[in-house]
Amino acid sequence: MKDLFYMGGPLFMSILTILLIIVVFWIIFHFVKYYSSSKVDKVQTLRLLKYGRSVGLFALVTGILGQLIGIYMAFSAIEMARDISPAIVFGGIKISMITTLYGILIYLISLLLWFVSSMLVERK
Repeated sequence: MKDLFYMGGPLFMSILTILLIIVVFWIIFHFVKYYSSSKVDKVQTLRLLKYGRSVGLFALVTGILGQLIGIYMAFSAIEMARDISPAIVFGGIKISMITTLYGILIYLISLLLWFVSSMLVERK
């Protein structure tokens, strides 16, 4: 797992990890706040939970941006070298997809947390 983190690029993988932590704590915090206090409004809580989902979407876009920057840098290196085997090109594309996969995973986690917490808030 640590190898994937470093292969994906420490900058974008760190940003995505911070976004993952923000999403999880944001949704859990507002969910627990709603269940522990009777003064919190249901509509406001649902709106705040949607913000967590939006941060997850931002993580997805950040992952795609990381992949595009990685592919651009790989193509620049290929242009300089002139003669590159296809295996090296596809290996670079494979490595560049790590940030996108991590961003998709974060978005799926945020959707899952949002869906479950929204359903529980609606039922209360």
